[in-house]
Amino acid sequence: MAKNSDVDPKKKIIVDEEIDEIAESTESADCDDLDKQSEDIDLNEVIKKKDTELKELVERMQRLTAEFDNFRKRTQKEKERIYIDAVADVVGKFLPVVDNLERAITAAEQEESNGLQEGVNLIFKQIVDALDKLGVKPIEAVGSCFDPEIHNAVMHVEDETLDCNIIAEEFQKGYIYKDEVVIRHSMVKVAN
Repeated sequence: MAKNSDVDPKKKIIVDEEIDEIAESTESADCDDLDKQSEDIDLNEVIKKKDTELKELVERMQRLTAEFDNFRKRTQKEKERIYIDAVADVVGKFLPVVDNLERAITAAEQEESNGLQEGVNLIFKQIVDALDKLGVKPIEAVGSCFDPEIHNAVMHVEDETLDCNIIAEEFQKGYIYKDEVVIRHSMVKVAN
């Protein structure tokens, strides 16, 4: 005990302060280790959560891709079906015309009368009616103003009785579908 009494009180205070510092640094190191462990746990939880979200997003994307492929196939089949129906409808409208043409040919072979002319006139009327039912109408040409959207000028003529850009003659009749789509332009002669 005599040795303890020989210790200088200032040195004792310094030693006590060093002990306190060591204790504090040990405690802070322990706290840092605990903080790192809790951060590691938090990061692991975040990673697991993100992995779960990623898997859900991948599954969702795969479902959407499959749904889109099914939609694409379904619409392709619908387009094909609509096309088939449209062709069948058009052909159905022209079958009676074909029948009457056959009858006209048969009548012309059997007798040399007015039957052929009547048969051909009947066929022409049926064709015009069938086209009209489909929404196809002839383009008015002679006497109207030239329109490059619906007319095709193949000749020009100098005619004092007609104004400039008025159609003087039609060589081939043009047709328009539902007043929107030109199926065939009218071939015309235009006055200058």
